[in-house]
Amino acid sequence: MNRTQKSALLNLSGFLVNIVFLGYLLITIFVLKSLPNRPVGIVWLLLFGVLFGGWALLLRKRQNSAEPEADERDKAIMRNAILVSFVSTWLFLAVATLVPALVLGEAGSVPVYVLTFTNFAVFLLAGLVYSVAILVQYGRSDKGEEP
Repeated sequence: MNRTQKSALLNLSGFLVNIVFLGYLLITIFVLKSLPNRPVGIVWLLLFGVLFGGWALLLRKRQNSAEPEADERDKAIMRNAILVSFVSTWLFLAVATLVPALVLGEAGSVPVYVLTFTNFAVFLLAGLVYSVAILVQYGRSDKGEEP
């Protein structure tokens, strides 16, 4: 596993933890109509510390000292993943605009603080798409196909 794959797995795990955290915040604020409590915040902080501390140790270790950091194939894979992520960002923003309009109608309104959660979720999903696109392309190229 090269450095690009390791960083994609780091991003994927970080984005998944953030999406779970965002889901917790949405349920706590909008469904239960209360603010999150302090012990849950401490647990999330410890989870982030353990997750990223472990990944930092894993990223420092190289497979082979003669191996370059990135070659043309890695750059092509990252370029394709950026393109897919960019297109998905526009699609997610379109969905985030159309769904409230269709649900609430022309006369409906959305509180301003909901837009913060919406934008945060859109960009988390775009990062998730980026990481998955990198891993999918590496999975395909390991079987002899071109990325």
